[in-house]
Amino acid sequence: MTKNSTSATNSTWTGMVAVDDTALAVTDTGGPGIPVVYLNGQFATQGYWRKVVADLGPGFRHITYDERARGKKSKKSADYSFEAAVRDVDAVLAARDVDRPLVVGWSYGAFVAAHWTSRNPQRAVGAVLVDGAQPYDWMDEAMEQRIRKLFKRLGWFTPLLRPTGLTPRLSAEQQANSNIELGWLSRDSELSPVLDNITVPARYVLASGTSFGSKGDEQERIRASVGAVTARNPNIKVSAKVASNHGAILKKDFHAIAGAVREVAALDHRPS
Repeated sequence: MTKNSTSATNSTWTGMVAVDDTALAVTDTGGPGIPVVYLNGQFATQGYWRKVVADLGPGFRHITYDERARGKKSKKSADYSFEAAVRDVDAVLAARDVDRPLVVGWSYGAFVAAHWTSRNPQRAVGAVLVDGAQPYDWMDEAMEQRIRKLFKRLGWFTPLLRPTGLTPRLSAEQQANSNIELGWLSRDSELSPVLDNITVPARYVLASGTSFGSKGDEQERIRASVGAVTARNPNIKVSAKVASNHGAILKKDFHAIAGAVREVAALDHRPS
């Protein structure tokens, strides 16, 4: 097993990591194991990974964080773009002195994980993509309008939950813009080259059924696109397709996600 950090701590650290015009709330369990960096869903928090972290246990070094304006502590920013989310991975790694992580992303975080892994082949142990980063042309102008209407309709409700950290400190328009940007990044012409460029082990864990905001078999059609990805790139495989839906997968099928992490970690044989 390779050495992945130049100075891994042996006790849990929690604190704020400054990046650009903001600061991110980070938790690092420390320890000598492979560092696993968890990348959240678009408006989720690091707490969603609790069961996965517990399943994997102290044999890994777990690093979780809340994205910009998410959770109770991470600060607001003038930039909520996807590129900012990818940059923040590097900021957290640098702050925690991690050289080679295994990145695990769910939903929006899976796209961040795929892009970061594709761009950093010498730095990534590998990636686990949890029901996200599937190339499919689901975004068009009609879908844009549907998304804007959805977030506008939720705009009265989400601020009520902000003190709990369960909803982001973003306006309805900012949330819609983030979702729409991700839709365009999901298109086959945009995402497939990213996935094709991954040269380290990557594993999908796919959910089943519908998710919030989807209709009919939309989600299953999107998931079916993974077959073409794995056919082109032998480094990428499907580790599991589980029974739970997109929103419940971290809670109900955490064993499968932890299994995919172990699967990728077991393939890490490069010398330090």
